[in-house]
Amino acid sequence: MREIVLFVEDYGHATVIRAILDRLRGEYGLEIVVRERSVHGGHPRVEAEFRSFIRELTRGKARLPDLLIAATDANCEGFRERKKHMQQAAEAISDRVVYAIPDPHVERWLLLDSAAFKKVLGVGCQAPDQKCDRGRYKQLLTKAVLAAGQTPLLGGLEHAADLVSEFHLEQIAKQDESFGDLLGRLHAFFRQWRSS
Repeated sequence: MREIVLFVEDYGHATVIRAILDRLRGEYGLEIVVRERSVHGGHPRVEAEFRSFIRELTRGKARLPDLLIAATDANCEGFRERKKHMQQAAEAISDRVVYAIPDPHVERWLLLDSAAFKKVLGVGCQAPDQKCDRGRYKQLLTKAVLAAGQTPLLGGLEHAADLVSEFHLEQIAKQDESFGDLLGRLHAFFRQWRSS
């Protein structure tokens, strides 16, 4: 059984990443256990806590997992720049770290596959552009769920697992660099684990 630690900024990241991991677990036929470390307070706090956690791991104060997934929104910094900052913090264990950095926000990922949205909620959604605007994708997800005649109890995130289970993963990976980076790296780990 492979151990994965999720180091996440918020509920949205945890929900979406867990759904992706569950999907890959099923596709690869592997047993995984996912442990979550959640940090609230925005990206500066996430980065500081991530550095602290990496120190714990490298000093043997916490057990080194098979995979560590660090998840935070790119916000206005952009995927590549945010990833570079996070990578600097984890150089010592870089071979075990994957970054989930939705650009600009995780809610955008849930709107990228209109067919999956229609399958889950009965009505398709419009694929969003990519703009840096705080709260924009939360609002778009909420509106899309409302347009489907549903009440967005958690802003639409309550549908994340169902949406991810219906996603055309490779198509989304081609549409969105940040999603493609995450998916490609996760596939590499799952393939390696399956062959070992």
